[in-house]
Amino acid sequence: MSILLIQKIAELFLMMFLGFAIVRAGVLRSGDSVVLSKICLYLIIPCVIIGAFQVDFEKKVQAGLLLAFGAALVFHVFLMILCRVLRKTFRMTDVELGSVVYSNAGNLIIPIVTGVLGPEWVVYSSAFLVVQLVFIWTHGKLLFTGNEKIQPAKILLNPSMIAVYIGFFLMFSGVRLPGILDGGVSSVGDMVGPVSMMITGMLVAGMPFRRLFAHKKIWLVVFLRMIFCPAVALLLIRLSHAADLVPNGEQVLLITLLATMTPAASTITQFAQLFHSDAEYAGSINILTTLVCIVTMPLFVALYYL
Repeated sequence: MSILLIQKIAELFLMMFLGFAIVRAGVLRSGDSVVLSKICLYLIIPCVIIGAFQVDFEKKVQAGLLLAFGAALVFHVFLMILCRVLRKTFRMTDVELGSVVYSNAGNLIIPIVTGVLGPEWVVYSSAFLVVQLVFIWTHGKLLFTGNEKIQPAKILLNPSMIAVYIGFFLMFSGVRLPGILDGGVSSVGDMVGPVSMMITGMLVAGMPFRRLFAHKKIWLVVFLRMIFCPAVALLLIRLSHAADLVPNGEQVLLITLLATMTPAASTITQFAQLFHSDAEYAGSINILTTLVCIVTMPLFVALYYL
């Protein structure tokens, strides 16, 4: 598994470099990445969600899915508490808080789970993605807009949430998308990794290299995202003995742990662009956490199996 993790991370860096190169070559400008951000948030991610729910809803799947949802919910509640503490203690910015709280599970978790455990396990990763999706479009969006009044209609009817409803319907009803439609949705969803990482590369290409590490708190953000949060998740899993609750519980919770240990979310970089925050700083955090995860992800997987 460690070799596969390193391979996937190396692929992400290659995608990021392509975005960087196309800007430095003068073909596109760094600001052109905002178009890709909108395509990713409002089109590609919904396709990922719909595709993840194309599984048979057997009793074994039901139990594992409930465990995956429960674990994801508990962890996100912890993250909300952590966010309040960090804001008061370290006076972190919206970009810093979002980067600590939200992981890049959408880009890494599905290909890793598919490659290591098999496609039949992807549905459990979708549980984490759905929970994160709800939080990121409520709490995450509020970090950047500063608007304390949540508009339920906008949250419940945004494209990603609509994709969740479609996904649940398909899973519970047993209905499957027709071949052509399924192929189209799957192909668009497969773009999530390349597009997200190219956006980051394009943003970084637009700033001087010395600014990549210029922010004083960037290493604190990296520590919290890549070491502290996964360590807490691992501790909660061990202390709760939740893996004993369902068949194959160990694999289900491994998927949840993998989702928590991924780098800072590319969605935060995209939010920073759309809501006129410090997108370059968000891109720097994304790059640095992606680099660090080459070491931390295999390490936490090894600790999980001790």
